[in-house]
Amino acid sequence: MPRKNYLFTSESVSEGHPDKLCDRVSDEILDLFFKEAARTGVDAYKVRVACETLATTNRVVIAGEVRGPAISVAKIEDTARQAIRSIGYEQAGFHWQNANIEVLLHAQSVDIARGVDAVGNKDEGAGDQGIMFGYACVETPELMPAPIYYAHKILENLARARKLKEGGAVKLGPDAKSQVTIRYAGGKPVEATQIVLSTQQLDADLTSEDVRAIVEPYIRATLPHAWITEDTVWHVNPTGKFVIGGPDGDCGMTGRKIIVDTYGGAAPHGGGAFSGKDPTKVDRSAAYAARYLAKNVVAAGLAERCTIQLAYAIGFPEPLSIYVDTHGTGRVPEDKLEMALPQVMRLTPRGIRDHLALNRPIYARTAAYGHFGRAPEADGGFSWEKTDLVPKLLASFG
Repeated sequence: MPRKNYLFTSESVSEGHPDKLCDRVSDEILDLFFKEAARTGVDAYKVRVACETLATTNRVVIAGEVRGPAISVAKIEDTARQAIRSIGYEQAGFHWQNANIEVLLHAQSVDIARGVDAVGNKDEGAGDQGIMFGYACVETPELMPAPIYYAHKILENLARARKLKEGGAVKLGPDAKSQVTIRYAGGKPVEATQIVLSTQQLDADLTSEDVRAIVEPYIRATLPHAWITEDTVWHVNPTGKFVIGGPDGDCGMTGRKIIVDTYGGAAPHGGGAFSGKDPTKVDRSAAYAARYLAKNVVAAGLAERCTIQLAYAIGFPEPLSIYVDTHGTGRVPEDKLEMALPQVMRLTPRGIRDHLALNRPIYARTAAYGHFGRAPEADGGFSWEKTDLVPKLLASFG
């Protein structure tokens, strides 16, 4: 039986965290390739991007392999600069205008292309081998685990206040991290026992107490009112000062925040990162599909918690295995769900791309505050958060 009474902690990092900045740049470049494909008439199904970014003091290196529309180095460089500008970096050690940006993208390997491309009667194959997990639970309206959901929301709300120059938030910088410890009673989240917030401060004279005075109202407004009590322990800028932030303070790289990107440790992770990868890469697209299926299972009332694993081999279209675990909360047998899921959604790379409409520039917005637990958007963003499979799933089980 699953535990009912325990503490669980998840962390998030802001869009200005060095690793998240790199995720954003990589995803902006992916979006650029889809935009240019649409503009120039290149088939979006032929776009291939595997883009990695490294950022350090006033330097950004963009590397990887691509295929699709011809895009100049200058346009890629400008895309990176505008992403950095949007995040808010205009400091001496890292400035969107002055940073040295090096672009080292090259053509996709023909060996990879041979396995992935659809040719004749051969369907599009998976862009790599690997295992991907999806998860959903009833802890929040968005069917996400509470600790990671609220850790994200704290930073998202502070970033919004910083950009709107609200009150004391104008004194905060782009780089920040949060961490929330939630107490569970009877299997339900009931209290925040510890709150950690480290945020870059633009004013070196601010003390930890000054920073807490700025951020505490936003944190209290983010968490359920009853969850913050007189016993809640606060750790705000616990080192005392956090002035040097972003890539000037710590080197960043694409793909280093995979637990932040998913379920905050509440569910397994297959190990593959998302950002900078086009949807032929099942690390990304199949993880989106697994979340989509798990969320619909829970939304349909077939379970209160659901973990789904999908596995693929490079060059092969069909998943090697489908595994479902409802953690003792299921209302239908798990083996029946494993048979039903591929009937309501085709789980080949092409099928996932078609069903979730992934061949479009929707990726930069995923780079911070989680890929999951977000509202589906009118232009197709976060399509994997829809619950439109509920009627089909319910019909499958009478």
